[in-house]
Amino acid sequence: MKNETTRAIIYRKNIEHNISEIKKLLKPETKMCVAVKADGYGTSALETARLCEELGVDMLAIARVNEGIELRQEGIKLPLLLLSLCCPEEFEDLFKYEITPFIFGRDHITLLSEACDDFVKKGNVFADGFFNVHLAIDTGMGRIGCRKEEAAEQAKLIFSSKHLKLSGMGTHFALSDCVEQKGIDYTNQQFENFLEAVNAVKNAGINPGICHAGASAIACSRPDIHFDMVRPGIIVYGYYADQVDKKYLASKGIDLELKPVMQFETKVSAIRRFKPGQTVSYGRTWTSKKETDIAVLPVGYADGLLRRFSPGLKVAINGKEYPVVGRICMDQCMVDIGKDNKEIKCWDKAVIFGPVGQDGALQDAETLAALGNTISYEVMTSISKRVPRIVVD
Repeated sequence: MKNETTRAIIYRKNIEHNISEIKKLLKPETKMCVAVKADGYGTSALETARLCEELGVDMLAIARVNEGIELRQEGIKLPLLLLSLCCPEEFEDLFKYEITPFIFGRDHITLLSEACDDFVKKGNVFADGFFNVHLAIDTGMGRIGCRKEEAAEQAKLIFSSKHLKLSGMGTHFALSDCVEQKGIDYTNQQFENFLEAVNAVKNAGINPGICHAGASAIACSRPDIHFDMVRPGIIVYGYYADQVDKKYLASKGIDLELKPVMQFETKVSAIRRFKPGQTVSYGRTWTSKKETDIAVLPVGYADGLLRRFSPGLKVAINGKEYPVVGRICMDQCMVDIGKDNKEIKCWDKAVIFGPVGQDGALQDAETLAALGNTISYEVMTSISKRVPRIVVD
């Protein structure tokens, strides 16, 4: 049985709106690979994937093999790009579910090629007659990928494989969401590094396939480095990429109106009368200075309401803000609603964050993130699996 008190509402129309807004910024020939990793940034990977198929998105990006398996088992047919490296034990699942991986390094490429040969020897076939891979290039992020001077050699290794096909090359920018000159300069240097790697592969007589480098910030603000495809993530779910926000984009003449996709809400489960001097929650960090009432909400850090959000967090109950007091617990938190508040009763809805102005939300995930000195990405992906996702239009 699902928990009907604490839940995340996912607004399907807002996903559709955001994807449509992003498409307006792309040339007709530029492909879109929507990131649905981490369960669609905490929303619903499956719902986003289904909508992407309806809207003509070209590809979906995942971070774990099991994420791809889940999508395939639910009937998703779009190409899936695995952004993280997988271990050899996962190779067979890559082949079985036709998940396109990022690969690099002679050893890794050789192991994958040999495993692919064995898979085909067992009588298995691929839809296109070969297994697609993308070569990862490290242009300055420092995570995965070969160096630009290694790109041609590793592309040749892929090209020489019996059953692998180089269908793309990709990199990732470290400072693309920074609008300060240092960030712009570093992004430009990474762009040049990637371009050199791509040209080296071409000069070796090998088709690099789909070339891609930019995530949300680049998709919004740098059409000059979109290459063949962009990989939007956070903007699909309604939030701007750090400094590349609405104000900055407007200053560049770019109009991008995003709508947050998720609302995080719960209900008042109890109302308690407190006298002056009474304390609440672990550590007794809050003491009542006067008679007041405390509303108990059945939501805590095991649901994704991070402990560090208190003190300072406010929630909306019936359209008004009330402060969370005391430490947020694993499964509950407490809110000071004032003495004899006739506007609040048990089982009234309490909204933690969501699209401002829609269904009672007074703050969005970005506002909450600022309180916890983090980013909207972490706020959304922290909403745990035990919180049911309810998809509405």
